[in-house]
This record gives sequence, C-alpha cells and structure tokens, in this order.
Amino acid sequence: MNISDDMSSSFSSTESKSDRNYELMDVEAIQKSLGRSRASIYRYANTDPVQGLLNLPYDPTRLNPELRQSDREPLLFHPTEVSRFARDVLKMKQVTIQVQETTQNETNRLLREILQELRSLNIAIAVLRNS
Repeated sequence: MNISDDMSSSFSSTESKSDRNYELMDVEAIQKSLGRSRASIYRYANTDPVQGLLNLPYDPTRLNPELRQSDREPLLFHPTEVSRFARDVLKMKQVTIQVQETTQNETNRLLREILQELRSLNIAIAVLRNS
C-alpha cells in the first residue's frame, strides 16, 4: 500500500469473520502507508498495554483500533479510521481511500458452496419437520 503526499491508496478487501467488505489494516500496513515507524504507530494507538485494558473509549486524538476479544489478538484498524487519523491528527492533506473488490480465491469459493449446501439442508429439514 502506497500513500503519496495526497494520501491516495488502494486497499484490497477480503472476507473476515463478519463478512466485511473491506480489509482491516495491521500495524505494518499502517506503517507502510503513513511512512511512520512501528513504534510511532503503537504510540499513536488508543491502547493501554500497561494495564492491559482492551477496547478503550473512542479518542479523537488517537488511532482507534477495532474491538478485540483478547490482548493476544493483533491490533487492527479500519481504513476509514486510519484516513481520519492521518487527516485530523497528523494533518496530512487530501486523504483518499479506494476499496477494491476481492478476487475470489478457491478457499472462499469452497466455503460459499459449503454454506449454500448447509442452508439447503436446513431448509429441507425444516420442510420435513413441518410435514
């Protein structure tokens, strides 16, 4: 991911746990995109590693990660949040994010087929129960 002075970037989207149509960014992706050090990204992130608190309240002066269930989960950030942070806090000019459709890979195709088959079986079982 490259972000020039005008912050033009491209994000590929992938399927995630909740069928999101975007790809969350990890610290490394943000580091590359914003041209900041890894330590700088962690310093800006709205986390509390000392007390181990997860999911702190929204802070407009910090880079707010997505909600996590465990401190072992990596910090992930929504591209819109990264854009807001770059524009509002880092004062970078003209922030643009382009989301692209994911290319269908074999695993996603197979999982969709399995899901469709399970739905068909569920419907067939419901019909049999009602007869």
